[in-house]
Amino acid sequence: MKVSRQTLRRFVLGRQGLWPGRRWRGKAGTAQALRAVEAVQVDPLNVIARNHDLALWSRVLDYRPQHLTELLYQDRAFFEYGGVLFIYPMDELRLWRRHMLARRRSPRWSAFADTHRGALRAVRSALRRHGAVGNRALAGEAVPDSYRGRKDTSLALYYLWLTGQTMIHHRDRFERVYALFAGTAPAEARTAAPRAAVEAFFARKIVAFRGAVRESEWRSRFNDALQIELDRPQARRKIERWVRRGMLTWLEVEGAKEGLLVLAEDEPRLAELEGGRAPEAWRPLETSTDDEAVFLAPLDIVSARGRAGPLFDFDYVWEVYKPAHARRWGYYTLPILIGDRLVGRLDPWLAREASTLEIRGFWLEAGTIADDRLVAALGGGLVRFAEFLGAHTVDLTAISPARLRSRLRDAVAGHVRVVPVRRTASRSRRS
Repeated sequence: MKVSRQTLRRFVLGRQGLWPGRRWRGKAGTAQALRAVEAVQVDPLNVIARNHDLALWSRVLDYRPQHLTELLYQDRAFFEYGGVLFIYPMDELRLWRRHMLARRRSPRWSAFADTHRGALRAVRSALRRHGAVGNRALAGEAVPDSYRGRKDTSLALYYLWLTGQTMIHHRDRFERVYALFAGTAPAEARTAAPRAAVEAFFARKIVAFRGAVRESEWRSRFNDALQIELDRPQARRKIERWVRRGMLTWLEVEGAKEGLLVLAEDEPRLAELEGGRAPEAWRPLETSTDDEAVFLAPLDIVSARGRAGPLFDFDYVWEVYKPAHARRWGYYTLPILIGDRLVGRLDPWLAREASTLEIRGFWLEAGTIADDRLVAALGGGLVRFAEFLGAHTVDLTAISPARLRSRLRDAVAGHVRVVPVRRTASRSRRS
């Protein structure tokens, strides 16, 4: 099947629930969104909101972080897992069990278990004694230069979780609190699924999560999921088997040098999009992205991990971990989605004590025209963003040019208070 770049862009956005607008609402909609988008990345940094909350806000009307907390730790409908941490549906857990068990047999983690037996015994004992344990509650020996923890017990706790012997039971001020797997996971999830089912599951999920994926990336992700080392011919044989079985298919994109893998079930959606129609199931509940801008989470799968360039011709790197002098844009810069394009970026900051959303940097892409529709969409997006963050005031003083700032101010006035622009004294003319 051959499609245009616009079709591919709309397909990836739509499959992720970002286009043509939000189609889920509230807690029930949060659960629907999490299943539809396949996974959401968790990140602890909380400058304005955490990555996973921003990702869900951009997809779900009336989303609140409490919705996710309840789904994870009260309803047990979802779970968190992975060295790069993602949220997955609980009914996938037994399919992830084989990955977890394979971790135990890997050379790295087998060696860790051999050299940290004392710390592992201490952590297991604490879990049995207390039921649920966080890192801070455990004493341990200091460990130098470890990203995963500063104590051997911290690393032991992480090992037990990564290898499927514990689960995240809940969080205390966002610190993970773990409990033994057998006492936390649903009974039906405690046995690993058959290998053939696991292979088919990951073959599909890798594609479904990204919408469309290059063969080389599919192979890398598949190897990691199964903890194996398929070479290129071996991976191609597996792909072609799933193509023959009708699960995967190849997609040719206008101007691209290589084909992409997509789910065969998505061909009707792609055909609709290529014909200029959005699937009925994607109909927004309220405003569309043409009407109202959406600010994407920094680790959103549609724009992070190098995908913003090929999909949107948009140069995006999250610069939060760069030193200030090396940043091109700003500390927490987010892409701005209007319609099916990334039209610019903004660097927001939430001054919580003052209940103020500060826009510390704002950049439109070259060639983007700040017409009335774009200003209205930006204004609507800022109002919804401020409401989600609990900000009663918006500071737009860093936005330039002044005419755009003034028009944005008019667009949000009446919905949220705007910090007045301080006028500087005019310079005297030279005689």
